Amino acid sequence: MSNAEARLEILTRINRATQGAQTPQRPAYPRAATQSREDVLLTFEDRILDYRAGFVRVPASGVRGAVRAALGDARRVVVPDGLDAAWLPDSLDAAWLPDSLDVLRDEPTLTHAELDGADAVVTGCAVAVARTGTIILDHGPGQGRRALTLVPDTHVCVIHAHQIVPDVLDGVQALAPAVRAGQPLTWLSGGSATSDIELVRVEGVHGPRHLRVIVISD
Repeated sequence: MSNAEARLEILTRINRATQGAQTPQRPAYPRAATQSREDVLLTFEDRILDYRAGFVRVPASGVRGAVRAALGDARRVVVPDGLDAAWLPDSLDAAWLPDSLDVLRDEPTLTHAELDGADAVVTGCAVAVARTGTIILDHGPGQGRRALTLVPDTHVCVIHAHQIVPDVLDGVQALAPAVRAGQPLTWLSGGSATSDIELVRVEGVHGPRHLRVIVISD
């Protein structure tokens, strides 16, 4: 019997075995108890800190200073197209940015070598999930293409409080338009970290070592 004939025989037997079978009803998605908006934000903060990421909550007027603090000693910073100008002033604004800060725009497209030479990237996000402390990017305006958030050593992510939803199901539902549009999704839960066979933690293997989250109180 050839491979093709064997494959056909297997598929035929599967079809016969499953003929008339009923699709089992999916169980209801487990939902946590209803939380107040403040409880949702506190849960998100707790998860972010548990991932060893930086966290701060500020009013809209405090975003600029929070971004500056989150960048620390970074000198080469990637800024994606569409980022809110109020978060990161133009590099000519000497009152905010030091002369030595080099702001990199991804137009024309930065090479991987240029991204590797960047210290940090500042982005927004599509949605964040409080229960898991997960930040999800659909790479729309203000988020940039995926490589921008995977190569630089530090990722500063600015999130509006209303973008933080209680549970994973809420996040998936919010992403439905992006999925239907075929946009890529990047899910972040803290900085990149893994461990070897001896359980030695190594950071920065699959993405930025440092994640710093800024939540804007709405």
